[in-house]
Amino acid sequence: MIYTLFSFLVWLLALPFVAFLSLKDKYKKSLPARFFLYNNPPCKKADIHFHACSFGEVSALESLASNFNDFSFTTITATGFQKAKTFTENSRFLPFENFVPFWLVKSNVVVIFEAELWLNLVRTAKKNGSFVVLLNARISDKSYKNYKKFRFYYKMIFKNIDLVLAQSEVDMQRLKELGAKNIKVVGNIKSANFKRLTKSYSKFNQKFVVIASTHEGEEEIILNAIKPTSNTKYMIAPRHPERFTRAGEICAKFAKVNSLSFEKFSWNLGLKSDIILLDTLNELVNFYAIADVVILAGSFIKGIGGHNPIEVAQFKTPLINGKFYHNQNALFELVDGVKFSDLSDINELLNSNLSPTKIKKSCDLDAIVDLLKDKIEERKSL
Repeated sequence: MIYTLFSFLVWLLALPFVAFLSLKDKYKKSLPARFFLYNNPPCKKADIHFHACSFGEVSALESLASNFNDFSFTTITATGFQKAKTFTENSRFLPFENFVPFWLVKSNVVVIFEAELWLNLVRTAKKNGSFVVLLNARISDKSYKNYKKFRFYYKMIFKNIDLVLAQSEVDMQRLKELGAKNIKVVGNIKSANFKRLTKSYSKFNQKFVVIASTHEGEEEIILNAIKPTSNTKYMIAPRHPERFTRAGEICAKFAKVNSLSFEKFSWNLGLKSDIILLDTLNELVNFYAIADVVILAGSFIKGIGGHNPIEVAQFKTPLINGKFYHNQNALFELVDGVKFSDLSDINELLNSNLSPTKIKKSCDLDAIVDLLKDKIEERKSL
């Protein structure tokens, strides 16, 4: 009750900022839904409820969720919500904490992904009689100190979590310090998240280089480091759709300076240009499958922490990564053959015969599915 009251006061104080941010395209759907319940009714009752933060996390859960006939989904961001809607209409934005106690519908099992540790979410789920699972639990080196500072908060959270499925032994020990119990190490579920192709493209006659998941500032530094060759086609895929316009301007300028042709994927020109901007979601995996090399961004400037190499390595595609990938250490430990670069040697790497990537060990997704199905049946029999 005290926490919910505190959440209500935070909500009141945040209202002016929320109203202002809601005017921006990035937040115009998510913030009104989360902070005012605008067009955001409760999910329909389901056997199992999944909650994840954003596009990447929702994508990581898609393979798992597809094993269940009756599930619901909540997320935080607009891109996460858009992705969730592609595989279930029973998707919503998770409201701010003060709304959760009367908004969350009972499910037999509630699965929370990685670090989405909201007290009222787990407490309400537990009060509803759900079996609460924290899946893919991890505590990165960077965030470990901050978690310990708020240990009192996480102890309250873990009182309401029935099972923790951790990524590694190190994560298990850190989670125990925060009060977690009934912990099992199952590996990183993203290592088993082999995305299905949504479309099959033929290999290009030219060498095909995909520059994937770029963030603000990365298109410039990567493209400026590359010396384009006549037998190479480049595709640039920004991480966030709100950056499509800006990234397109950068790519078009690069193409003009280097006397190259340019097109956007959305123009439907046949992908014949030297430089292609991938300005749509859910297509990137299709191009990983036919790429000769992937340059995985989010790792060439500080502060982002890298992206998931498993999505590339499932196709054994050669992979070049930056040196700032602290948030993905566990995943990179599962992949052989990655070349790490600070871009000073990028042309040498692109012109060499790079070895294919290989996934060393995958999480047993079937075992997790069986466990969750058993818990659903247990709750139904109560």
